[in-house]
Amino acid sequence: MGRTKRNDILLGYAHKMRRQPTEVEKRLWRSSSGAKLGDHKFRRQAILGPYIADFFCPQKYLVIEIDGDTHDAEADAIRDLAMAERGITVVRVTNEDVLTNMDDVLHFFLTELDGRADRWPHPNPSPEGEGLSK
Repeated sequence: MGRTKRNDILLGYAHKMRRQPTEVEKRLWRSSSGAKLGDHKFRRQAILGPYIADFFCPQKYLVIEIDGDTHDAEADAIRDLAMAERGITVVRVTNEDVLTNMDDVLHFFLTELDGRADRWPHPNPSPEGEGLSK
């Protein structure tokens, strides 16, 4: 299958997944969208190479995956290795974790995010105007 055809399929699938998220994805998105999680911004169903990530923080190069009963551990390991080769870290939690222990899940994600260096400088200048020429 050609690269363009595969990309079109991925784009369509990611778009559908954003329109029809699982209940667990909805709950996590409500807690993390709009920079609610330590001012870190996320993309839902982000296309990264040949994969679609549940949640992706581009500034930290961190993927969050929510694993349900249908996840294949061997395929996940291959995917995680491919992400690592691109400098992207993947962290995983289960549907059950999100449903029953959201506070700890969010704390875990925030710890992972805060422990990673930014991939680029923060886009907003400081409120004090530091770095601006006078």
